[in-house]
Amino acid sequence: MTQPPVIPEAERPDGTVADAPRGNWVDTLAPAATRPYLRLSRADRPIGTWLLLIPCLWAIALAAASTGGFTLLDLWLGLSSAIGAFLMRGAGCTWNDITDRDFDAAVARTRSRPIPSGQVTVKQAIFWMVAQALLAALILFTYHPLAIALGVGSLALVAIYPFAKRFTWWPQAFLGLAFNWGALLLWAAHTGSLSLAPLFLYAAGFVWTLFYDTIYAHQDKEDDALIGVRSTARLFGQNTGKWLAAFLVATVTLMAAAAIAALLPLASPFPLLIALMGAWAMGAHMLWQMRRVDIDDPATCLAVFRSNRDAGLIAALFLAAAALA
Repeated sequence: MTQPPVIPEAERPDGTVADAPRGNWVDTLAPAATRPYLRLSRADRPIGTWLLLIPCLWAIALAAASTGGFTLLDLWLGLSSAIGAFLMRGAGCTWNDITDRDFDAAVARTRSRPIPSGQVTVKQAIFWMVAQALLAALILFTYHPLAIALGVGSLALVAIYPFAKRFTWWPQAFLGLAFNWGALLLWAAHTGSLSLAPLFLYAAGFVWTLFYDTIYAHQDKEDDALIGVRSTARLFGQNTGKWLAAFLVATVTLMAAAAIAALLPLASPFPLLIALMGAWAMGAHMLWQMRRVDIDDPATCLAVFRSNRDAGLIAALFLAAAALA
């Protein structure tokens, strides 16, 4: 088994995080005073922002496809959801680091994070978390009232998630519930209502999260076992491949169901066919991931996990094409 993708302390400039990509923009371009806070927000690792944003993009594109195409509202929804995803992912990661600071100090991959390494105090982190959440709220309050209510409701999931690993073997399920909430929120922002289609879309994202975060969790399974942290990686063990296959099938099925629920009533069959192709293309990428990943090699786990940005964007692009068809 190869070693985790952790840059040795002697090879890292002061303050950099061990598992962040070398030469990232935070470490090289951001003003020095802001770097600890940007690291708290995982701005040096943008994959989480992408994974939070992608279900929002799915919802905007599928809702537009179901209502006759994109409008100026969708331009604002796309831009604002990107900013909101950055801010809320940052606030959520800051909250996660506050609650997990003792666990992080015990794991090689995470002990260099700003709180356990002493770059930021807990009080400073709380202030930073609140500031990010308030900025995100300013965006949320421009949306339809139903979307605002959904956004406020999501805070409970964000608050609970860091504690899930303490009481369940399925913390990835709590992450899935929180990370895909944008599918419901942005559908409501576009249409002012909810229906079966966004519920299927939300479910597809939820199962997709189980897929990619199980892969991610295999990086830390040995340390997690030592400190008593639970995960689906530890639960599934050598049966992980079978579970990933089930998650793949469920993701594609639910994505297709969302497309059918939204687009079957349309007079033209082409938007639905394009959306279904997107579900299958995303599934093909997930199958490629399964064939590449080695759950006992943390380096490939991290690389395959990060490739889920591309998997999600494939579906988003097909849904956007369906809206333009």
